[in-house]
Amino acid sequence: MSDLTLIEKRHLEKAFGMESGYVLNFSNRTFSEFILDSIGLDIWESKYDYASGSKANRLREFWKVESNFRVEKLLSDIFEAWEDLNNDGTVSQPPENCLKILQRLKNSSPVPEIGVVTPNSNEESFENLAKSVREAIDKNEPEAGLDRLHTFLVKYFRVLCGKHGIDVVREKPLHSLVGQYVKALGAKNLIESEMTERILKSTISIMEAFNKVRNDQSLAHANKVLNYEESLLIFGHVTSSIRFIQSLESRQYTISKPDVSENTEILF
Repeated sequence: MSDLTLIEKRHLEKAFGMESGYVLNFSNRTFSEFILDSIGLDIWESKYDYASGSKANRLREFWKVESNFRVEKLLSDIFEAWEDLNNDGTVSQPPENCLKILQRLKNSSPVPEIGVVTPNSNEESFENLAKSVREAIDKNEPEAGLDRLHTFLVKYFRVLCGKHGIDVVREKPLHSLVGQYVKALGAKNLIESEMTERILKSTISIMEAFNKVRNDQSLAHANKVLNYEESLLIFGHVTSSIRFIQSLESRQYTISKPDVSENTEILF
């Protein structure tokens, strides 16, 4: 369950206009669709039944029974669409006190950056895999998600290597994929500092050690699973690395995207 305080709930309820039983300008249908798209849950399930069963009461029950991670994810998506969702349609930003609540929830996660574990290709099985990794942290069970985190990284770096024109065979282990990716970054001068390059190169040996953890200390086999604290450390390192890579790849796309000005002739 989330640890939203009574005061925080009051701030959110006021911002969402929940005193009337409504939530922003959601209809029953759009409320259900939004939550399903955001966190993959059906808000009309019986476990969210509370009092009259209105949208506001269901959201109150959601805050009560779901984790900080899920509450934070839903709030983050609502605030991102705030200009379209708030009742008068004139305020583009949610109240400052609500943004502070969101930040506190983010910071309270055992792995604050777990939200970066998202697929970098359009593949349903990849999304399901990423979701299972995030849910391990959502349930505060990082040790139970180590094998899936490793599988996610293998798929993630295979896609990255493909984007950089690197041929990879199916049998290539995780640390080799990371090594080829880092080498490609250096060849394309996408790394600006020696320190960043050293950090990325150290990740190669870290991922090689992760292969052993996956095989000998995770649920991938009948093993004694690695302890909670060390599992959290692995998750934390991986998510911070993914966040940097996502930023780097996004910057590379922006830099390399062709400039099409109004004076440029475009042939169709």
